Amino acid sequence: MRKLSLKELGRKTLDQFKGGDKNDIVLVLDNIRSGMNVGSFFRTADAFALKKIVLCGITARPPHKEINKTAIGADQSMEWEYAEDITEKINVLKAAGYMIIGVEQTDESIMLENFSPVPDEKYALIFGNEVNGLSDEILPFLDQCLEIPQFGTKHSLNVSVSGGIVIWHLLLQKLKKA
Repeated sequence: MRKLSLKELGRKTLDQFKGGDKNDIVLVLDNIRSGMNVGSFFRTADAFALKKIVLCGITARPPHKEINKTAIGADQSMEWEYAEDITEKINVLKAAGYMIIGVEQTDESIMLENFSPVPDEKYALIFGNEVNGLSDEILPFLDQCLEIPQFGTKHSLNVSVSGGIVIWHLLLQKLKKA
């Protein structure tokens, strides 16, 4: 066994990526306080060729030292926008046909393994603040809420780790059904 070289990986150029097909998933980051978490979301969104990222509230925006450190250039490849008011952006996404899904522990959450995405559905996944989670005012706007099962002593995962888990699950399920 040997590791593949960068050349053997055959990665797309920045222009090829920007002009290429994307998975119709939008990430909405609700008041994420750590630029490193934001950069990790950019990198994950690039890895899975997501549509775009919406940064809301206090969420750091590129160019930003901490985002650059973890995004490793994905802040250049991913389409992104800033929206001060998350509820307005959620309404725009709903009007564009996106199913709005929060990732949060609520009394109506669906465990991730029980969520079955529709192959041609457009999804907006909302991830909240590292301490407080999703803003209370957006809960009524959600179509569904997903929760990642956990079995240890902690009650939460790092928000960008949660993002990777949920995005991979959603894409894997969609690909199996396509």
